[in-house]
Amino acid sequence: MSYSEPARTAATAGPRLTVRPISGAEHLAFVRQQRSVSFLQTPAWGRVKTEWRSESLGWYDGARLAGAGLVLHRPVPRLERRTLAYLAEGPAIDWAGDLDAWLGPLAAYLKAHGAFAIRLGPPVRTHTWSAAQVKEGIADPGSRRLTELSGHWADPVGAHVTSRLAAAGWLPQSPEDGFGAGHPQFKYELPLAGRTEDDLLRGMNQQWRRNIKKAAKAGVEITVSDGLEDLKAFHDLYVHTAERDRFTPRPLRYFQTMLAAMRTEERGRISLYLARHQGDLVAATILVRVGAHAVYAYGASSTAKREVRGSNACQWAMIRDSLAAGCDVYDLRGITPTLDADDPHVGLIQFKTGTGGRAVRYAGEWDLPLRPMTYRAFDLYMRRRGASGAPRPTTPARRLLR
Repeated sequence: MSYSEPARTAATAGPRLTVRPISGAEHLAFVRQQRSVSFLQTPAWGRVKTEWRSESLGWYDGARLAGAGLVLHRPVPRLERRTLAYLAEGPAIDWAGDLDAWLGPLAAYLKAHGAFAIRLGPPVRTHTWSAAQVKEGIADPGSRRLTELSGHWADPVGAHVTSRLAAAGWLPQSPEDGFGAGHPQFKYELPLAGRTEDDLLRGMNQQWRRNIKKAAKAGVEITVSDGLEDLKAFHDLYVHTAERDRFTPRPLRYFQTMLAAMRTEERGRISLYLARHQGDLVAATILVRVGAHAVYAYGASSTAKREVRGSNACQWAMIRDSLAAGCDVYDLRGITPTLDADDPHVGLIQFKTGTGGRAVRYAGEWDLPLRPMTYRAFDLYMRRRGASGAPRPTTPARRLLR
């Protein structure tokens, strides 16, 4: 089908849903009723992304609020007053249902309000690989990518979503390495539901268990805070990590805004974990939790005293606290799908595989051009900017959308 006739779509497919703006309070109340919603789909995230214009939208089935999403509107240079409407890791709708009935009204609303295209990231998995499968793949010289491994689990909901999006004219945006202009398609997750701390430790590899014990034996102390007074210490270590690992750090002001917005919205939404050894800060992380979904959002570590394993101590503290809070999953965020021992990115998946857990492929990000000529101009602009040769973490496309 096409979304060029939204009125006809709403009348002929599934429930009669309508889309209209909702208040931040209404949006937050809906989020609180869900088991899991991405923190990128909370009202607070709109206050973090100050360079975007944000709005909360609701899907109504009659008088009932049936879905919600945070839309970030970004004006693009040279495209007059048109905007790209971005729903990162969202919206929060019934993805297993009739997608035409859900997304048709969204397209109609956003086009009428000046969007030239929609970009969204369905929060649905398409494929899952166990830690054992990933480990075997890395050890096998003939396996170079996760997608080449057999025996993975394919999610029927994910297959339904990707086929319906393609049929409706949505365009996939995720490249081979899983990192596009927005958020990663491949992630690493540690399931927590129904497990104990002992279960989780047994699921980790020997190196992870050894490092957790080393940190405890060395006297690494973990403190947890949601206070701005501890943020400068985190950021100093984060900048040090960026210089060492050659990525562009976010400014302190960004984290100040993020912490203030998210802790105001919900108690326990965001926490700083600081690992100290004999008074020295050796690692620091940020944990974000929405409902039953806990996310390792940012991390930093010192070059000195790496032998005391402060990073493992921080991770274990976040995992334990997420388990105690009743979370279903601990999300270690993005990986690339490489299994090639010569690829510098393979170290990331090896580190995360050590927790046990699973590698997951999501549906990725998809674009729907609402004004095709404007969208083509935008696509050309992004391609020209992205061809500048800058390293991936600082490419214009990523700065524009994240």
